[in-house]
Amino acid sequence: MTDSSGLDPEDRKIITLARSARARNGVPEGAAVRDETGRTYVAGTVALESLRLSALRTAVAMAVASGAKSLEAAAVVAETDTVADADRAAVRDLGGPGTPVLLAGPDGLLRATVTAG
Repeated sequence: MTDSSGLDPEDRKIITLARSARARNGVPEGAAVRDETGRTYVAGTVALESLRLSALRTAVAMAVASGAKSLEAAAVVAETDTVADADRAAVRDLGGPGTPVLLAGPDGLLRATVTAG
């Protein structure tokens, strides 16, 4: 595990928001993204019969639908130890390859930071 205490307060905020979305909605993943103006978009996994989206792809879609032009950072809270390639691609499409993606466990502790690249 990675120490979360050294994180920027805005990065801690998106992890907290992602963790809250996961717990509140009882879904496998929670995610949050922060756009170029500092606005945040929070989502959980979408698992409908006709539509399946990860929490991170849903959060990116919400940012795009709200007019975001870029992303500063993204966070995912899940049981997994990796961020799916399709999730990183969605972040990369809006934020660019250097956009940090924070992966935290359900306890909110940072497990890894990867780039969207």
